[in-house]
Parts: sequence; structure tokens; C-alpha cells
Amino acid sequence: MSKDKKTPRPSQEEGVVLTPEQLRRRRARNIAIASVLGFLAVLFYVVTIVKLGPNVLNRPL
Repeated sequence: MSKDKKTPRPSQEEGVVLTPEQLRRRRARNIAIASVLGFLAVLFYVVTIVKLGPNVLNRPL
């Protein structure tokens, strides 16, 4: 086997390279999506507690 024959490796520069502006927008979009998901989780939790009512703690043991 010869050392001259190596499999070509793709360079880091191949593919899509985002500009700093695109990276900033992607990060802002990710933060917005995470915020909405967090808000929905809290909203569902609060709605569930409200629908259960105050008598949920007054159950026979």
C-alpha cells in the first residue's frame, strides 16, 4: 500500500457558509422559539392547576 493514495476529505469550506448577520438572525429566531415554547409550557401548567380548582388539596387520605 502506498502512502500517496489517500481518500480525499471534504474541506471545511464546502457547503453553505452563513454570514455573521445570518448567524445573528438564526440565534434570535431560536431564542424566540424557545421563549414561546417555555410560555406555552407555563400556560398549560397554570390552566391545569386552575381547572383542578382549590378543592384538589381537600381530598380524603
